[in-house]
Amino acid sequence: MNDTKGKLYLIPSPLGDNAPEEVIPRPVLELLQGIRTFVVEEVRTARRYLSKAGLKGKIDELEFFELNEHTEVGQVESYVRLFDHGHDVALISETGLPAVADPGAQLVALAHRHGIEVIPQVGPSSLMLALMASGLNGQSFAFCGYLPAKPDERKSRLKAIEKLSAGGRQAQIFIETPYRNDAMLKDIIEVCRGETRLCIAVNITMPDASVRTKTVAEWKRDIPLIGKRPCVFILSA
Repeated sequence: MNDTKGKLYLIPSPLGDNAPEEVIPRPVLELLQGIRTFVVEEVRTARRYLSKAGLKGKIDELEFFELNEHTEVGQVESYVRLFDHGHDVALISETGLPAVADPGAQLVALAHRHGIEVIPQVGPSSLMLALMASGLNGQSFAFCGYLPAKPDERKSRLKAIEKLSAGGRQAQIFIETPYRNDAMLKDIIEVCRGETRLCIAVNITMPDASVRTKTVAEWKRDIPLIGKRPCVFILSA
């Protein structure tokens, strides 16, 4: 029996409806041609992406296994068998980089526990692209993930983030479920100090992308409507 384990490749995906060749490096697209096993957040989305990425006509030859917020721990553990006999596996998130604010991190952890080589590939990250364009502190920053959904808890967390930022001169990056973007901005304007700077980065890499940094007081005078577009917030007190 061949006990050699395959490798785990972390494959980025577009942040929006970009054609893969517009935002994914050519070597990554070429790498996809030789992989037949994929662990993905949602099979339908992954099939569509891979078809556009050059695998059209070969999709039915591929194996797909889902890993999302509904996947049981035992199911994730069973995926270690996918690497048997030297078979390589690719992990793909819904958008951007896999395993960052993404359930795919569980598969990466599994790979490390079993001595499986993990190979990250280059691609778009909304968090890093927003930070690059924000003019805020790229030397010291923290990613806070999703903030609480309940308004009172969210406001308390925003105050705590602002205090952390002021104490350490550290940019604080966070995201929100798109349908709560405008509620998030309303709470930021309500509870944060006027002089605190806030970057709002919307639909990065898309034709209508917008990355703007102003003080909270300036945003308050002209509150934008973000809507359900993907958005990254960066706060700096």
